[in-house]
Amino acid sequence: MMYPVTIGHSEVKVNPLGLGTNAVGGYNLFPGLDDQAGIDLVKTALDNGINLLDTAYVYGLGHSEELIGQAIQDYDRHKIIIATKGAHDFSTGKEVINNDPDFITKQVNDSLKRLQTDYIDIYYLHFPDHDTPKAEAVGALQKLREEGKIRAIGISNFSLAQIKEANADGYVDIVEDEFSLLHQDHLTEGMLDYLHENNISFVPYFPLASGLLTGKYTTDATFPADDIRSQITDLKEPRYSTILHAVDLVRPIADNHHATIAQIILAWYLQNPLITAVIPGAKNARQVLSNAKAMKIELSTDEYQTIEQAFNQFKQIKSGKSLKDPD
Repeated sequence: MMYPVTIGHSEVKVNPLGLGTNAVGGYNLFPGLDDQAGIDLVKTALDNGINLLDTAYVYGLGHSEELIGQAIQDYDRHKIIIATKGAHDFSTGKEVINNDPDFITKQVNDSLKRLQTDYIDIYYLHFPDHDTPKAEAVGALQKLREEGKIRAIGISNFSLAQIKEANADGYVDIVEDEFSLLHQDHLTEGMLDYLHENNISFVPYFPLASGLLTGKYTTDATFPADDIRSQITDLKEPRYSTILHAVDLVRPIADNHHATIAQIILAWYLQNPLITAVIPGAKNARQVLSNAKAMKIELSTDEYQTIEQAFNQFKQIKSGKSLKDPD
């Protein structure tokens, strides 16, 4: 049974299994999305113990936030934790990452309108820009927190050096970045140690590594050049076969719990002391229901260590990002 966890220095408490919503209204990221299916997906999460909804402006250029705003109208807002992100500036007609305090302030106010709420529980700077001093950008979020518009301050896709700069005044509560059993760079780079020492929460995205940690891929899988998966290093040899072998070592544990491999992997994250919450995405309500079952799985110490050892080699591999823009 999962218990709520506190985000950084804030008063925000979340159930540690959340929902990534880039497939809710993210028409610029996924083809053929249905708005009502996205709303139903969010409601299914809320009805099954998932109260952390992670979205962003760039998911459909605000449309994901709009659909979430519609979905939550029938629920007690104070029981829902909404996390959203901003930094993408299209005002010039081109995509630019912008952390300027005035721009970020406008982003927050616009997100509040789309979400149909008067406060955002967690607001992230989605990506760092090249020019804005990081502590200055976070300072703008702190001002918004003092105004009651946000409750916790987050940063996403920042390097360790940038995190330290952003946290110069101790305002950062949470960091979101790519991390999975296949992408453990942050363990060796010292990022997770710094977050732990400074009471900053950590939320990994891509926890199932584009489906590679679900057990659905086979050795004969191929991807045409126009399939985005053909660009992912994880799906290229010899790394691909190494990953499949590690996943196979998880199958007996899944069978023991009458669970799927994905549910066991999510349970491993939920028991990892360095991880505050995990936000697997979903494209339909069925996937949400399946992910929610991970909250009821308790791995034994031996099972936890077996999984860790199966993927231990990936701590030594500099893997980098799965995609240029993971969201």
